[in-house]
Amino acid sequence: MSRLLQKYRKEVIPALQKEFGIKNVMAVPKVEKVVVNIGIGKIAKDDKAVGKIAQDLAKLTGQKPIFRKAKKSIASFKVREGMNIGLSATLRGKRMYDFVDRFISVALPSSKDFRGIDTKNFDNNGNLNLGIKESSIFPEVTYETLKDIFSMEVTVATTAKDKQKGIALLRNMGFPIKS
Repeated sequence: MSRLLQKYRKEVIPALQKEFGIKNVMAVPKVEKVVVNIGIGKIAKDDKAVGKIAQDLAKLTGQKPIFRKAKKSIASFKVREGMNIGLSATLRGKRMYDFVDRFISVALPSSKDFRGIDTKNFDNNGNLNLGIKESSIFPEVTYETLKDIFSMEVTVATTAKDKQKGIALLRNMGFPIKS
């Protein structure tokens, strides 16, 4: 069992029950899924670079990413309908907890000028959306194999019904959230 899942079951659930007065354990908010997205707009025509980014994302998440295709053609961006414009990986279960554990304990502290996650990054349903400028903050991506530095977007979807419960859940799980 993942270290973060054990922490959630032993520490976070009782803390949230006490803080919000929740009697039923099943009503306590939890992390539902984590979605990692990468846009490959500029290098979409370079198949080797796209393949390398897909390999790196597979190393980070532990599963093969899927390609996202353009829904419409946009001439000014040189995008045609059906063209690969992004990569996405949706994590649930053990892979999700492993990724989140590495994300909050290794990757975020190693990023440049990181002072904590702002509460503006939460939506009204308690979900966290973070943009990461460099994928090199993860230890799986080595500088020797890194040719194209790519940015990514990480969404942590929770079952919380409002922003305060989502912030409390992730803060208790160990996310470095600014007060």
